[in-house]
Amino acid sequence: MDNAKTFGSILVAFSLILLVALVFVKVDFDKKNELLCNLYEENQKDMASCPAHQTGSSWLLTSAFGIAFLTLGMGGYLTFMPKQIQQVVEEKKEFKEIDLAKLDEEEKKVYEIIKGKGGSAFQSDLIKDTSHSKVTITRILDKLEMIGVLERKRRGMTNIVVLK
Repeated sequence: MDNAKTFGSILVAFSLILLVALVFVKVDFDKKNELLCNLYEENQKDMASCPAHQTGSSWLLTSAFGIAFLTLGMGGYLTFMPKQIQQVVEEKKEFKEIDLAKLDEEEKKVYEIIKGKGGSAFQSDLIKDTSHSKVTITRILDKLEMIGVLERKRRGMTNIVVLK
């Protein structure tokens, strides 16, 4: 959940910076067009032939402002997401109740590592994280799978370990 709020805050900050920059670009663009129109008017040339009225840059600026406001809206939504959605996301992180007293130290360590990774981890990552051998991790996972704490799913050349 913190990731969504952090990403939303980054989007809000980015869009506010973008909006400030776009305001400066728009002000500069309008000044240049006004100057160009005034020069055409002073020289009594036809205003329909003024290059300021024939450019498509206004559409680009309008699109840029639209994108900035859309980004601001998405960032605001992610930052201030309703509590109900937060609860649904947090509920997904609940795992089956187990009695940790029945586990030995290595099994507890593996369980905590998987739980800390959101409930799933690659078996190869567990080997790296615990510095145990492949055989030791396999035996630990066999026991945890046998007592119903987790299950292994084959993914290509490796296993992904998922808490129940």
